Amino acid sequence: MRIFHIATLADWEAARASGAYTTSTRGTTLADEGFIHASRADQWEAVRAAFYADVTEPLVLLEIDADRLDVPVVEEPPAPGMTETFPHVYGAIDPAAVVDVTRL
Repeated sequence: MRIFHIATLADWEAARASGAYTTSTRGTTLADEGFIHASRADQWEAVRAAFYADVTEPLVLLEIDADRLDVPVVEEPPAPGMTETFPHVYGAIDPAAVVDVTRL
C-alpha cells in the first residue's frame, strides 16, 4: 500500500541525514502527536490546500511504501466526529520506505 505525506524539504533532508523522519504534520513532531499524519493518493491534494496553502518554504510529497515500514499504519479519523479516515503512522518513518519524492 502506498501512502503520502507532505513535508518541508528541510525536514526531509534532515530525516535522510538522521535515518528517521519524525515530523507528524506542520509544526508538530511525532513525539507531540503520537503518530505521523499521512494521506491516501486521493487525499493529499486536499490536505495541502487546507494545511499548507500559505507555506512559502519548499515542500515535497513523500510517497511511502507502507509495506516497508516497521511500525504500524492505522486508518482512522483525524478528529472525533469525522468519518473519513486517514493513514496514521505510529512511529518514525525510515527514509528507505520512501519510494518517491516530488517537489510541490
